[in-house]
Amino acid sequence: MEIMQVTGSLVCSHRVGGLGHMQLRVLRTPKGKLSVAVDPVGASPGNWVFTASGSAARFACGNPEIYTDLTIGGIIDHWSPDGCGLGALPPASPSSSCSPQPWPLPPPPIPAPRT
Repeated sequence: MEIMQVTGSLVCSHRVGGLGHMQLRVLRTPKGKLSVAVDPVGASPGNWVFTASGSAARFACGNPEIYTDLTIGGIIDHWSPDGCGLGALPPASPSSSCSPQPWPLPPPPIPAPRT
């Protein structure tokens, strides 16, 4: 599973039958890589989501017959990217501490389209 941010919707009026009528979303990794995922949960642009990939993605979308290798499994409500925060273990030593992170994180720049 990976954590990604939804950057928008992808509209395809002509698609293979194996995709059915599933909603498609464009996702960006924290490093800026773009991917397309099936969205059975209704994520919106700006949402941080976790994804299932590979053969698990077909089962995560609710129909193992759907042609997908990336599916949004859920919308993240709370998340601390440095591992500290809600539900996290305390720092390993008293000298280390968790630095607070802004929420939501600022998005990384979107690369310019290739020409």
